[in-house]
Amino acid sequence: MYDILIITLAGFTTGITTVLFGFGGGFVVVPFVYQLMLRQPELAGNAMHIAVATSTAVMIFNAGWVTWQNWRAGKLSTRILFPLLWFIAMGSVAGSCLAGLLSESLVRSLFIVYMLGTIADCLLRKGFFSGSVPRRLSLSLVTGGGVIIGVIAALLGVGGSVMTVPLLRRHGYAMRECISASNPLSLPVALCGALTYTVTGWQSIPVSGFIGFISLKILGLLVLTGWSGIFFSRCAIPSVPDSWHARVYVLLLFLVLLAMLL
Repeated sequence: MYDILIITLAGFTTGITTVLFGFGGGFVVVPFVYQLMLRQPELAGNAMHIAVATSTAVMIFNAGWVTWQNWRAGKLSTRILFPLLWFIAMGSVAGSCLAGLLSESLVRSLFIVYMLGTIADCLLRKGFFSGSVPRRLSLSLVTGGGVIIGVIAALLGVGGSVMTVPLLRRHGYAMRECISASNPLSLPVALCGALTYTVTGWQSIPVSGFIGFISLKILGLLVLTGWSGIFFSRCAIPSVPDSWHARVYVLLLFLVLLAMLL
């Protein structure tokens, strides 16, 4: 019962963060699912892989739903999305394949290092909190940066939002534009990651209710509660000023890092 309550709260929070910050699953789902799996001896050895795999599957539904809503509302900018989307997709294929070759402890350590680097980048480099005049991303940044984003996001199950939002923010885009773009940019990562973890984890889990490393029970509960969080955010949470939106974004990264460390 306690585990169900935790997953329910995590799923609801994921839905809210998908709308407000573009986090389709990873940064909220991974720490909670990881801790739950550690308490089950038969699953503890694959706890991080299960957490990351289930997170990528959740992103397909959450990020996909919000992307569709934003597309219907005319909130998606093709100038921001393309061609960055294609290079992130290419990187996500490589990252998903690489994830199956790494150990459980190494994936967890990479997740923590990635979080520390992202937070430091937002705090120490100018442009994230203040914003500037919008400008296009250079070709080299779109190609090389897109591939790197795809590799890291798929490897760690975090989507692309925590890298694409700071990137777009420093190029002068408002937080609402960054968040709207982050959900469709996370979709190739989610699709490639979920497929790869299904294949690499096939028959690796000694209990029922799994497709590869993906927990079907946790996935179903997270998707249902996540959509409830999305609906709640759309109806009940007012628009946040741009500068405060950026500050709360970084605060959320701190909280997730703390949860993973503890």
